[in-house]
Amino acid sequence: MKRFGRLVIVMLLIKTVSAQYLLIPMDLTQTDHLKAYGIAYMTLQKEITVEWLLNYRGGSFLCSDFKSIREACQLRGVRFEQIDGAAVNNIYAEIEEKNMDKIRLEKAPAIAVYSPPGFQPWDDAVTLVLTYAEIKYEKIYDREVLSGKLNNYDWLHLHHEDFTGQYGKFWGAFRNQTWYIKQQIESEKRAAELGFAKVSKEKGAVAAEIKRFVDEGGFLFAMCSATDALDIALAAHNTDICATVFDGDGVDPNYQKKLDFRQTLAFQNFKLITDPGVYEFSDIDVPPSNLPRVRDPETDYFTLFEFSAKYDPVPTMLTQNHVNVVKGFMGQTTMFREDKIKSSVTIMGKIENSNEVKYIHGNSGKGTFTFYGGHDPEDYTHRVGDPPTELELHKNSPGYRLILNNILFPAAKKKKLKT
Repeated sequence: MKRFGRLVIVMLLIKTVSAQYLLIPMDLTQTDHLKAYGIAYMTLQKEITVEWLLNYRGGSFLCSDFKSIREACQLRGVRFEQIDGAAVNNIYAEIEEKNMDKIRLEKAPAIAVYSPPGFQPWDDAVTLVLTYAEIKYEKIYDREVLSGKLNNYDWLHLHHEDFTGQYGKFWGAFRNQTWYIKQQIESEKRAAELGFAKVSKEKGAVAAEIKRFVDEGGFLFAMCSATDALDIALAAHNTDICATVFDGDGVDPNYQKKLDFRQTLAFQNFKLITDPGVYEFSDIDVPPSNLPRVRDPETDYFTLFEFSAKYDPVPTMLTQNHVNVVKGFMGQTTMFREDKIKSSVTIMGKIENSNEVKYIHGNSGKGTFTFYGGHDPEDYTHRVGDPPTELELHKNSPGYRLILNNILFPAAKKKKLKT
């Protein structure tokens, strides 16, 4: 019996020594997909390299075996597997043979969230999931952007902001609400303090600075109305598109002709809706917010496109998931009309056999942008005043995974992305 006991101990020691790597699977076996991204980010913070195995078991993560990482996985409820060098070589062999690749992640990106003062994490899907996944981020707003502090960050997310100076086009329904009146007063005060005569001019300057951030190599991510509102503000830099109720003077009669689509990131040839009583910015959004199409949440899905992992690693990274069909969800900007998207932009997800695009990516200068339609992947309608989403109930959300793919994208070794 003693000999048998010694043999068991020896075998366990051999297994422990040979288990040199940790595999965090991202397929249907994963217990918490969202916190798994937080583990990968934490590992990078420890200056430990992570390999992102594109299309292998849902986009799994591989790193050296450290006790601290194992303990973090156990504490956060993330499933992991201890494997040896032979198992890793088998994985690499499979990756070589199939539409898969391995991307080396080297440094945790510095993350900023553009968010108004006083807003809580649950007001925005990105801040909500970053908090849940335990990924560090810093909040910034207009003062920080206009003072050049974007240069301190690698990745920027835009809270569902209205960069046009029309206060989200909420005037028609909410102009007598206390929160709306307060928002307008605070916005006008901030614009004046920053040296601008109108909120639209101040927001336009912020939009231009965000574009500069991208052009100089930054990574931009935006959801819901921040996507089209940013491009509208960039296009309208030489005209006035705000009705009197917003800025005290009328709309430029020739505003449509003065739109400069050369300045925009993703959209072109769109037509604006300047009526302050209409809850919609332009014809980019589909279905339009002022004429929402009634859909059954149980049958509303969009499809992620498949890309070549070895030749198109960027869109492959951004679409990693354990499913390729994802539940739809609404927002002030729900989806993008395909004929308004620039030809240089990559469409990564849409409703099949339609002109309704959900998820896009593109380049501008040295940087990139990714736009994702809708407000909250696990709250189908998300109306004003709705309670916050509890991500503890959605640990394996495919819709939220698309957000977190973007968090790790800036950590990828750039030389690999150019091949």
